[in-house]
Amino acid sequence: MGAYLLKRLLEGAIVLAVVSLLVFVGVYAIGDPVSLLLSPDANAETEAALRRSMGLDLPLWQQYAVFVGNLFQGEFGQSFTFRQDAMDVILIRLPATLELAFAAIVLAVAIGVPLGLIAGARPYSGVDRGLVTASILGFSMPTFMVGLALILVFSVWLGWLPSTGRGEVGTVLGLSSSLFTLDGLRHVLLPALNLALFPMAFVIRLTRSGMIEAMDLDFVRFARAQGHPDGWIIRNHVLKYIAIPIVTVVGMQFGLLIAFAVVTESIFAWPGVGRLIIEAIQRLDRPLVVAYIMVVVTLFVVINIAVDLVYALLDPRVRPR
Repeated sequence: MGAYLLKRLLEGAIVLAVVSLLVFVGVYAIGDPVSLLLSPDANAETEAALRRSMGLDLPLWQQYAVFVGNLFQGEFGQSFTFRQDAMDVILIRLPATLELAFAAIVLAVAIGVPLGLIAGARPYSGVDRGLVTASILGFSMPTFMVGLALILVFSVWLGWLPSTGRGEVGTVLGLSSSLFTLDGLRHVLLPALNLALFPMAFVIRLTRSGMIEAMDLDFVRFARAQGHPDGWIIRNHVLKYIAIPIVTVVGMQFGLLIAFAVVTESIFAWPGVGRLIIEAIQRLDRPLVVAYIMVVVTLFVVINIAVDLVYALLDPRVRPR
């Protein structure tokens, strides 16, 4: 297992190296941030001085060499907009996005798996058709439309939940999160539900199809022949059978939620990295954009490795030898 983990870490490092090159070239080849940071009446000397201070007077390959050198020192360069280390800016906002994505994936699993089991237990019944239709709506409805509808119903009409902000932050065992306070939970519920709809629909359909397939297999028939009720069979056998594909989806969806939470964060004024990166793109804040993308790619690599390790725990047959 140790050799397998080392191999996956090496593969992840290669992926990060290739992505860093592609992202750097793609980002630094577009636009000129100096023209956005200076006023239109700035003279040539001021523009040249600013370009020099930002390192933009160097050829592109030299800028990349400086970038790689900074990476080995744990630096991503200074944000053009905030005038501080780009990674520090990202890390200030990242916890809010992580807790929103975590709350969303927990809702997706906690609601999606039971509904998928219910649908799969009675295939092609009225309940099954209703849940399948609801999952299709979850795939199809635009995130911004659902978010506005949630705000209109639960914040404007009913007044039950706040529509913007992160809420009060609490600290448990040295970790700070709005999930540790009642006010924070009230603030996170609507954006998390909005963000959870797509992965929830995916989990419902995946669980339903796995349930239908598993109930026709020999181990289920044998358990029924022994007199075990369906509830016992589902808890002790079927859930184990369908766990691996669900873990795969949950792992990948968690990474996607982190990367693409920008719409939800914008609608609910959630202070995460999604809103930050939109502002950085608009201002051509290249170090901030590159740092964000590298953080997201790193999270994807880590999540994929974690999913592979969970595979081995759930099914000994997939353990590397």
